[in-house]
Amino acid sequence: MKTIKKVLIANRGEIAVRIMRTVSGMGIKTVAVFSDADKESMFVKGADEAVCIGGNAATESYLNQEKIIAAAKQTGSDAIHPGYGFLSENASFAKRCEEEGIIFIGPTSSVIKKLGSKIAAKKVAEKAGVHTVPGYSGKDQSIGRLKYEAEEIGFPILIKASAGGGGKGMRIVNSVKELEAAMESAKR
Repeated sequence: MKTIKKVLIANRGEIAVRIMRTVSGMGIKTVAVFSDADKESMFVKGADEAVCIGGNAATESYLNQEKIIAAAKQTGSDAIHPGYGFLSENASFAKRCEEEGIIFIGPTSSVIKKLGSKIAAKKVAEKAGVHTVPGYSGKDQSIGRLKYEAEEIGFPILIKASAGGGGKGMRIVNSVKELEAAMESAKR
C-alpha cells in the first residue's frame, strides 16, 4: 500500500480543521483548498499548504472535481480526504481519484455507488446478515398494496421516497387512515 505523506482536504470550516488536526498528529502534511470567500478562514491558515480554487459558490469550488484533482497534483498530495457532504458520497469523484492514482480516504467508488440507493443499501445489508428494519419496497406501489404491507409491518411506519436526500420525502404514519395523504406528501 502507498504511504501517505500529504493529504488534501477537499472541504472547509470546522470539518477541515478537525481533519487537519488528526492528519497532522499522524505526522502527515496537510493541504487546504479554498474558495475566494474562505481565503481568510482558520482552516486555510492552519494547513501546511493552501491552494485557492476560486469562486464563491460551492459549485465553483468545493464541488468542482477538476479543480480539486488539479490542486492535489499541483501539491503532490498522495490522498484526498473529502470530509462530509460535498464530494464525500460522490462515486464519480472517488473513481476519478482511483484513476489518477490518488488515494480517496473513504469508501471505494463501487461501494458509494451501491450504497447511494437506500433500497440497494438495504439489500446489501440483508445479504451480509445485518438486521434491518422491516419494510416494503416492492414494485406494486398501489395504495391497496401499501395499506396491506403497512398493516403487516405494524404502525407507526415511516414512508421514505427512494430518491431525494436530507430527509425530504420522509413521513411518519401512525395509522392506516393517514397513509394515503402521507404517500401523496412524500411523492411531492
